[in-house]
Amino acid sequence: MLLTAFGGLMWLLYTAMLVLAAVALVMAGLARDDAYRAANKQTKMFWLVLLGLAVVVNLLVPMLFLQIAFLVATIVFFVDVRPALQQVSGGGRGGRGGSSSDGPYGPYNGGR
Repeated sequence: MLLTAFGGLMWLLYTAMLVLAAVALVMAGLARDDAYRAANKQTKMFWLVLLGLAVVVNLLVPMLFLQIAFLVATIVFFVDVRPALQQVSGGGRGGRGGSSSDGPYGPYNGGR
């Protein structure tokens, strides 16, 4: 009983890592090439290769160490690269438009 629950949990973990890597790969592919340069990040090809390898490893190589290493790369894409790409592409802030002085919680007025 416990062994089958553990196996189901591991299957869920592997599936979640695969889906996360695949979504990151699609998002990396949809971003413009010049946005990576404008955001001062690695090139689009670098991220496509890295995230593509993450998908392949999650599909074909049952080595948890490699899967975790590529999971870290996927998380870095989501928390660092994607927000920077959205900022330089004007895709952030949920379509509400904002000025360049807006902070994460609203307009920044310099303490006035």
